[in-house]
Amino acid sequence: MIRPELMKWKDATDRLLALPISNDDDHRDAMILSIEAILDEREQLQPSIQPPFSVEEEAFGKELVIQESKVAVKLESYLTAIRKDLSTSQTKKDGVRSYVNPYSKVARDGTFYDTKQ
Repeated sequence: MIRPELMKWKDATDRLLALPISNDDDHRDAMILSIEAILDEREQLQPSIQPPFSVEEEAFGKELVIQESKVAVKLESYLTAIRKDLSTSQTKKDGVRSYVNPYSKVARDGTFYDTKQ
């Protein structure tokens, strides 16, 4: 017989794998909250999953280990997408800043420039 905690862990893992990767800014916050909620649920289940395991539970655990690698890949893809968007956002901010003040990055070692704008 498989423990209910292991079944709940598998259910949480399945829900985590079923979440779509959304590049839409409007849905990103909801997606992050969903991921955090599922990961918190799994974290609470983890202490109750301790040896000794039955033969059925060990076979079930091997399936869960395979799913964990898929979860790691999916979470890494979420992280990569978020990092890419942050980088794009920073690049846009730098572009606007350099457009507003084009002389902010000029070397100031003895050269004269007009400070009036």
